[in-house]
Amino acid sequence: MAAVRAPPPFPLFLVLALSISAAIAAAATTVLQPISDHHRSAALNLLVPSHGSFHSLQDAYEAHRVFEILGIEEKQRVSTDTCKEVLENLRSSSSSLKDLFYALKVNGILKCKVNGEVFKGIASRLKASISDPSPLPDLYYSIGSLVLIKGQDSNVDVLLADATGTFQSIKALSQSDGKWRYSSNKTESSAYATGLALEALAGVISLASSEIDQSKVNTVKSDILKLFDSIEKNDDGNFYFHEESVGGHEHQDSLSTTSSVVRGVTAFAAEVSGEINLPGDKTLGLANFLLGTGIPGNAKDFFNQVESLAFLESKRVTIPLILSLPETVYSLTKKGQLKVRVSTALGSAAPPLIVKLVRAFSSGAKDSTIIESKELQYDKRSGLHVLDAFTNNVDVGSYVFVFEIVLHDSRSEQVYATGGQIHVPIYVTGNIEVSNAEIGVLGDLGSAETKKTLDLAGNGIVSLSANHLQKLRLSFQLTTPHGHVFKPHQAIFKLRHETKVEHMFVIGNVGKKFEITLDFLGLVEKLFYLSGKYDIELTVGDAAMENSFIRLLGHVKLDLPEAPEKAAQPPPPPVDPYSRYGPKAEITHLFRAPEKRPPQNLSITFLALILLPFLGFLIGLLRLGVNLKNFPSSTVPATFAMLFQLSIGAVLLLYVLFWLKLDLFTTLKTVGFLGALLMFSGHRILSYLASTSTKLKSA
Repeated sequence: MAAVRAPPPFPLFLVLALSISAAIAAAATTVLQPISDHHRSAALNLLVPSHGSFHSLQDAYEAHRVFEILGIEEKQRVSTDTCKEVLENLRSSSSSLKDLFYALKVNGILKCKVNGEVFKGIASRLKASISDPSPLPDLYYSIGSLVLIKGQDSNVDVLLADATGTFQSIKALSQSDGKWRYSSNKTESSAYATGLALEALAGVISLASSEIDQSKVNTVKSDILKLFDSIEKNDDGNFYFHEESVGGHEHQDSLSTTSSVVRGVTAFAAEVSGEINLPGDKTLGLANFLLGTGIPGNAKDFFNQVESLAFLESKRVTIPLILSLPETVYSLTKKGQLKVRVSTALGSAAPPLIVKLVRAFSSGAKDSTIIESKELQYDKRSGLHVLDAFTNNVDVGSYVFVFEIVLHDSRSEQVYATGGQIHVPIYVTGNIEVSNAEIGVLGDLGSAETKKTLDLAGNGIVSLSANHLQKLRLSFQLTTPHGHVFKPHQAIFKLRHETKVEHMFVIGNVGKKFEITLDFLGLVEKLFYLSGKYDIELTVGDAAMENSFIRLLGHVKLDLPEAPEKAAQPPPPPVDPYSRYGPKAEITHLFRAPEKRPPQNLSITFLALILLPFLGFLIGLLRLGVNLKNFPSSTVPATFAMLFQLSIGAVLLLYVLFWLKLDLFTTLKTVGFLGALLMFSGHRILSYLASTSTKLKSA
């Protein structure tokens, strides 16, 4: 029995959910999946041009090449702009060898209208660069460009006069371990450079005016076999090529390096007679490594993955067959069928074959076979191989199923690599029955004083009481759909005090029964001598358990002794992290007491004195009379005159309203509008009166 103080309540459920989902996801991710529509969707997101154009011709080629392999109709293809850049590079005498190479690569896909004379000029320049001593990358781009021109315009002379000499100069860069150097000045060999060298040698054979000596070709074949002898192998059993840092050159990761070797080997195999006897398990391991990267997150890795898989499927080496499962989690409750798909790495249909389930065993007992030698039925409609139903000895838990692919035609074994026995992790889930659940309080001698039966499927709760001399016992049984004892990943008993202090205890099993006994006398210190009400909670969960639960069982009132003077204090109550988003405490503010007001009679007297000048103004108007002789008679001036008078009246009325009810901000906004109207109308009427006065004086 172990006791732990828990975090707040919600993380326990979160940990349970995450552990279950993580275990199931781990099983699913170990099964490789061939290229699918998910890759096609990712390609459209990753390989689109930014602002209508690609960053470089290399990026343009890689995008169009991926679209071509995956059969995507690129609605966003900017062929006009790309072809314009292709033509500019091909016509320019200052274009680098790399730019020419990728311009020709793009032209091979987009079929831009390139004049034959342009091809002839480029071919002449490339032949001259090959005849000069050059590092391996320059030879790779020059020879590769000539091969591309050969495929795009058959009228251009691209054949090498001294193909044997060029072949030998490239071969001179090889090392005894089957790897190549970038140049004669470098001592370090490179797997990435090896891929470039093999592709360049394939190009030399294609461009040779006479056949290359077969002994030289056989030597390169031997170098390829040596290269594959030093191939790396990861923990999943997949093969790849690793690149060490080579001075003066950009470091290449394992995916780029493997892709370079695959391109080189398949290109060389396509140009030579006879086969390169590469082990089928290694070509399959390369395909598994490439697929194991999932869906790459950047355009370069995506291109390397897809193009390399396309080369492995080009029949230049044995074609890997990929066994995949649409699902690796099966429910006994839903009675799901085990389904297996066999295809190439790009998802193409496999040749006629049989899928055998060699054996299946529990993950924890490799020596105990539960299924042996069973052939899956092929469904022509779905293209899947199906196991109709699990045998009765397949119960809830994790298993390893061992499959084997058997080709109908033995001659297909020379074309396809099946990889022998394939181990696939399988999860089988189901509803676990919880039975014989009891909880009770035991006396100091172990006798049961209170014992209650629990219905964990219902909502009933129990109420118990105990003191420090007694014990609390909980027991229950877990059985699988086939009646076997089930041991979950998590079985936790939790006590939560009314002050939110929590204690968790791991429940162990004795035979078929899960049981925990809490001796409160030995736990008083862990419980911080806190008497009172404790909620009882049970958590049972497992990745294979479909009905995992967290269940409130009830509560127990504990009467514990007083805490000694030096006893440890309980921790502060946990802070709910979501409380920061809740309502804040109300802010109270005490305003200053208002000043003492003057007597009412004094205020009325002051108001009368203020109104006295206004009364005098009104009396003066009555005595003098209102003079309307200068009031305009024309329509427009009269209108402005009336607006002017009304604006003055409105401003006076606003002063009164401000005094009675309006606040300062409302008054300022209103006076801004009235002030503008007053100034405009006043300016117009005063201008009219001034012009009228001037006319009268001149008359």
